[in-house]
Amino acid sequence: MLHDLRVPAFDVDALDLGELRQRQSAKYQRYEADVIPAWVAEMDFPLAPPIAEALHAAIDRSDTGYRSASGLVEALVGYADATWGWQIPPDRVVPMPDVLTGVAQSLLMLTAPGEGVVINPPVYPPFYSTIRDVAGRVVVEVPMSRSADGTHAWDLAAMEEAFARPEVTAYVLCNPHNPTGRVATRAELEAIVDLSERHGVVVISDEIHGPLALPGATHLPYAQLAAEDANAVFLVSASKAWNLPGLKCAQLVGTSRTASAFTERMPLEVTYGTGHLGVIAAVAAYEAGQPWLDDVVSILDGNRRLVTELLDEHLPLARYVPPEASYLAWIDLREYGLGDDPAEAILDRSRVALSAGPTFGTGGAGYARLNMATSPTILHEIVRRMGTVVQ
Repeated sequence: MLHDLRVPAFDVDALDLGELRQRQSAKYQRYEADVIPAWVAEMDFPLAPPIAEALHAAIDRSDTGYRSASGLVEALVGYADATWGWQIPPDRVVPMPDVLTGVAQSLLMLTAPGEGVVINPPVYPPFYSTIRDVAGRVVVEVPMSRSADGTHAWDLAAMEEAFARPEVTAYVLCNPHNPTGRVATRAELEAIVDLSERHGVVVISDEIHGPLALPGATHLPYAQLAAEDANAVFLVSASKAWNLPGLKCAQLVGTSRTASAFTERMPLEVTYGTGHLGVIAAVAAYEAGQPWLDDVVSILDGNRRLVTELLDEHLPLARYVPPEASYLAWIDLREYGLGDDPAEAILDRSRVALSAGPTFGTGGAGYARLNMATSPTILHEIVRRMGTVVQ
């Protein structure tokens, strides 16, 4: 029997908190040095070698000007086809600085001021401010349903009620879902497609965590089920899967119905907000980053199971359903009586920084989000410290 002898891209056990604290990004600079940061969605893993090589080469040739998007569309088209069988027409791709900019521009171009936009809390907190403050639309919450074992799902009956409201004209789908880690099933997506078509609601599908589907789950792009002329927009990026958020590069993909709104009317300054180094990094990720990502997915698969074991040991009353995608653990700490924001108590008493549950909207009170994209050793220390808050 042949075995895979490929050498892993990096040694996850070699990650060292002292070295990580030298990073100048938000994750390691927001809190004091005695705090272990496990909040914002940045990974502790070393950069994928093909990406590092591409960026070093750009610096060596002083290539730090405005983005040209050279090779980006072709790289995305090839990656999407190879990974999901999603065949993207190249002329429907528009570079964006990030997914949130894509959400905002989609709302500005496809809806009117004051109209309602559905989201499914608990959900990525910046959706609220982007919809309300940037786009000038009204947030309409349709919370995820929660079963007895803590599993979340899209509440399709409640969504139908919301979509039927005359003021509701758009829906921001977060799939894979942040923070619960749910990956929508084909049946759930088909139901959303049907609802959107029947009620004339534009779907803005944020699929930034799609490449991080973990074993046992398969990410299905919304575009695979929606009609070719659907009233929909798809937003993708290499930033979460390959840890590139600071380089500012995402991609908006339209349908035959919506693409012209962006390719013909998008303000030039929006697309030029895309980082040139971000484009270079994204091309390297899509074209040569899969072996590194395979290693990361394997590590995250182990870490999500390790969190279960560690919570059983240190916080046995906590409830946690391992995510189906990405590296975010959504932890129910209500049984410990730590108030609506247990992350605050954990930071103050245990010196671990988590994301505050209430910021994710309805359904977030009593929860905290833990970033587990680190080494098992550091993860052990994070949860051990968390446990001291209830001792």
